Amino acid sequence: MDARFDMFANEIAVKFAKRFANAALVIHQSPLPSSTQELVSLRASQINGCGWCIDMHTKEAAAAGETPVRLNLVAAWRESTVFTEAERAALALAEEGTRLADAHQGVSDETWDAVRKHYDDDQIAALVALVSLINAANRMAVIVHQRGGSYEPGMFAAALG
Repeated sequence: MDARFDMFANEIAVKFAKRFANAALVIHQSPLPSSTQELVSLRASQINGCGWCIDMHTKEAAAAGETPVRLNLVAAWRESTVFTEAERAALALAEEGTRLADAHQGVSDETWDAVRKHYDDDQIAALVALVSLINAANRMAVIVHQRGGSYEPGMFAAALG
């Protein structure tokens, strides 16, 4: 199925995408490790069924040196040994922050305590913003049926010029 709407060909959508990318740049330039950023983005995108974002973040992470084993195990991070305690805390936050409607309390105190243990305030601010931003991106792509498979590393940044 083709995309319902080309977000990259509409003036308003492109203006919004540039501002969205500027917000993402704040996170990208934060002290939150880039590998953690990609893992969190990938996990939220998996939960939301966003093929475009899964494609993008898998390929961007691989281009940045992330291993195939870790990328393949993100969906089952609890049942794997390849993630650090800090990454596991970030992945738990990503899941709980993405599945807000499934949890009456949102992010659990246990998950929040694990995040506080491993990240400083600037990293936490970036992590919370990242979970929010990737969920918004997932929703836009899923709504318009932006399909995965054709993304090449660096493509999003190049499209925004």
